[in-house]
Amino acid sequence: MRLALIALITALVQCSRAKFVVAPVAPTAAVTGWDSTLIHPDERHFKRLKKLTFGGDNAEAYWSFDGQRLVFQSTNPAWGESCDQIHVFNPFTDDLRAKQPALISVKGGRTTCSYFMPNGKEVIFASTHEHNAACPAVPERRADGKYVWPIYPSFDIHVAELSGKLVRKLTETPGYDAEATVSPRGDRIVFTSMRDGDLDLYTMKLDGSDVRRVTSTLGYDGGAFFSPDGSKLLWRASRMRTADEEAEYLALLKEGLVMPTNMELWVANADGTDARQITSLGQANWAPYWHPDGKRILFASNHRSKRGFPFTLFMINADGTGLEQVSHGDTFDAFPVFSPDGRYLVFSSNRNNGGTRETNLFLAEWAD
Repeated sequence: MRLALIALITALVQCSRAKFVVAPVAPTAAVTGWDSTLIHPDERHFKRLKKLTFGGDNAEAYWSFDGQRLVFQSTNPAWGESCDQIHVFNPFTDDLRAKQPALISVKGGRTTCSYFMPNGKEVIFASTHEHNAACPAVPERRADGKYVWPIYPSFDIHVAELSGKLVRKLTETPGYDAEATVSPRGDRIVFTSMRDGDLDLYTMKLDGSDVRRVTSTLGYDGGAFFSPDGSKLLWRASRMRTADEEAEYLALLKEGLVMPTNMELWVANADGTDARQITSLGQANWAPYWHPDGKRILFASNHRSKRGFPFTLFMINADGTGLEQVSHGDTFDAFPVFSPDGRYLVFSSNRNNGGTRETNLFLAEWAD
């Protein structure tokens, strides 16, 4: 979801744990287009940086299990889009200045939060197309000036082939179902749902069966990811501290809205046990993603900004220690996602956008 993404698998299935063991795969061709001018002098983790998209609003890019493709959401008027749609491409060989990436969300509606299935031939994403093929209305600017996200009740989670052909629907309950990602073990999906009256995390099998509730504390729980070994979950959450904050949260929820300006990161076992908050930074800490070593977490935050902007990438240990700033500059940097082998990082940024409102995808070669 926005503030709300691949090639056959090279993997072995360990029957005892149903875990996919992914061998690092080198890019199929020499990578070109690296631009050192895109890197801030203090960004020591970016060995090289490449701009992948060139216009519109592009975000939430996620790797295939073999690390060869990206699936992402985009609103790009040049591609005929008036709200987020799902695309797939090869970040190492495809030039999106010359050719539009393949469209997966061919049925229309608003779509979000795509992710590859283990077979590399299918992706999951949430879509409103069954309710209406047109883009749903965007909430008007509030008189109180508060920033909110719409929680469209018409979002359901679907599975599609890379051609766009829908093959099955995974959610049927009334209300919001979205923000789905797949375990590296290849056995379960975690997602956010309103089915029990609050924005909570649930897991299910790849066919939509065996749904289990993971969180039950009042507040928005979303944007969850399994750890590299599939044993833990990482997500963003809002938690109310006063009765007034709780009343405001519930009132907005009745309007189909959520206010994402105060969120912290949480980690738990994959079944929701031993849940613990790992950041207490204030403001919005979100879009977390595991480093492939399973010990570190990258995320976006504005906790050092007095005006709520910019958003910057930070890294922290899974136990909440060792906070380190990764990206720098007066820009928006968010949605960091490591390739399975940890060699590359893709993220969204409005750096180098010529003063426009464009947010593009960038590929970094990671240096530890």
